Amino acid sequence: MTYTAWIVLTAALVGLSCGLVGVFLILRKTAMMADAISHTVLLGIVIAFLFTKEVSGPAMLIGGIFAGLLTAFLVQSLHSLRVQHDASMGIVFTTLFAIGVILISTSVGNAHLDVQHALMGEITFIPFNTITLPIIGQIPQATALLLVVLVVVLFFITVFYKEWKITSFDPALAASLGLPVIAMHYIFMSLVSITTVASFDAVGAIMVVAMLITPAATAYLWTDKLSNMLALSGLFGIISAVAGYGVATWLDTSISGSMAFATGVLFFISFLGSPKHGLVAKYVRPTSVVS
Repeated sequence: MTYTAWIVLTAALVGLSCGLVGVFLILRKTAMMADAISHTVLLGIVIAFLFTKEVSGPAMLIGGIFAGLLTAFLVQSLHSLRVQHDASMGIVFTTLFAIGVILISTSVGNAHLDVQHALMGEITFIPFNTITLPIIGQIPQATALLLVVLVVVLFFITVFYKEWKITSFDPALAASLGLPVIAMHYIFMSLVSITTVASFDAVGAIMVVAMLITPAATAYLWTDKLSNMLALSGLFGIISAVAGYGVATWLDTSISGSMAFATGVLFFISFLGSPKHGLVAKYVRPTSVVS
């Protein structure tokens, strides 16, 4: 594959994985947890680096999962102490992200890990860092990791589809039916953390947040059926990746920023024109007259 094809494929995998996971974030009304976790995983990555001296590999995933679960636990703990949920997220993610930034500045040294890299990623360097796999041959390490993460995401969504569906729409009913609501929550937060960490190195925190929230929110405008929403969200994530790369090439600007911009354009078009919840449809839809 060409240099461009690897970049687009890697970004499309980010869009697909984040799009699928983002649907449940939207349905659970915890979309901003994506923003929180996408920043706090920096702390997990830095801690993993301090132990392993590597900026990639399984240790990064473990560190990211730890940071994601720590974020979810601290947010839930503060909320249980009657701190507002949005305030809890703001307090936790800014504090943990700040600790990560301080550790980068004071302990990491000359490693390829900095705040700019954390925010915007280095997707243009992805094709140069390769590994050799049986049958497949040489493939960028980030692409291989994202392929594995996509399989994990599909596996967990398939296995826990019914559980996450009912806990997303009606947690009280799920608890009354004996479903482990808290366990399901932390399993899902682990999945969000894995997806975030795998995407983090390639595209940075800004695009991760955009891909976790906006494609799912766009899909929500088109359908009320969960299976259709999952398919559309993944599709919108892929379209945003491809279109964003085209915009970045045309304007000679940030690839990750352009892809995040493309998610916003798709949402705006859907907000205006979707036949179900679009702004135009609400005005032209005939109103029923009660006689």
